[in-house]
Amino acid sequence: MFHVKLTLLTPINKENLMNIEKTKHFLNVKDHSVSKETFKLLYEEDLDMLITHPQPSLEKLPSYYESVDYISHTDGNKSLFEKMYQFVKGIALKNKLRLINTESAKGRILDIGAGVGDFLSVCKNDGWETIGIEPSDKAKTIAIKKGVSFVEHLSELESNSFDVITMWHVLEHVPDLENQIKELKRLIKPNGTIIIAVPNFKSFDAKHYGVFWAAYDVPIHLWHFSKTAIKKLFAKENLELVKVLPMKFDSFYVSLLSEKYKSGKINFIKAFFVGLKSNWKGSQNSEYSSHIYVIKNAKN
Repeated sequence: MFHVKLTLLTPINKENLMNIEKTKHFLNVKDHSVSKETFKLLYEEDLDMLITHPQPSLEKLPSYYESVDYISHTDGNKSLFEKMYQFVKGIALKNKLRLINTESAKGRILDIGAGVGDFLSVCKNDGWETIGIEPSDKAKTIAIKKGVSFVEHLSELESNSFDVITMWHVLEHVPDLENQIKELKRLIKPNGTIIIAVPNFKSFDAKHYGVFWAAYDVPIHLWHFSKTAIKKLFAKENLELVKVLPMKFDSFYVSLLSEKYKSGKINFIKAFFVGLKSNWKGSQNSEYSSHIYVIKNAKN
């Protein structure tokens, strides 16, 4: 799970939020990183997803991102943890590039929540025309030095103008979920591809760590998706889920943070074996720590 800082891609529209009255209490989870506040996770049965409640206002939301656990907006490579992160990131970037080249001929790609621009930089070097959205000025400054181009808002972009749109661990951060999906539909070309990566609360590591599972990451993770939720939410905009892929490295990273939240210290050995077991369980029931969803724009 590679964290992103994404708070202002779309404004909160309370009318578009899931109906809280139709939900059931699932779990109480603590913000282990910053505030130490406790939030509820509510289960929405129709969509088979969890909702963080209450959700912070746009004014307060940025304060919950001030955590040392977030390293995806730097190119840090000093500590052992940072070195491991950068090594895994390098492998993940190759896998992501291979995926988009498998799903689409080279064309125009938009990465929402582009961070320090490593993914778009790899895509650009491979012949893609790239553009990014990133609300973190710190991350954006690093990315621009790598030759990555940005726009400030999705509204600046023309409709039906992208062959591929990616959101790597971003959708769970977006306040106005329904409007975000509408924007993806607007921007993607007919028969274009949308690639979404999000944590999976039905994985073994989620059940193993319970309230300490790092990928709940309240309150900045506003939504917690299942395969059913992704399929139904995108189907509302005539976007079809065609493929679900595992993110096997995520189980180890999430387990490492979860061990820290549970015991107060990082335990590499325990985290490794929990991550290993989670991937093995995922190979049996197709419920991995995180999933990549490949979504196609159905013909109009």
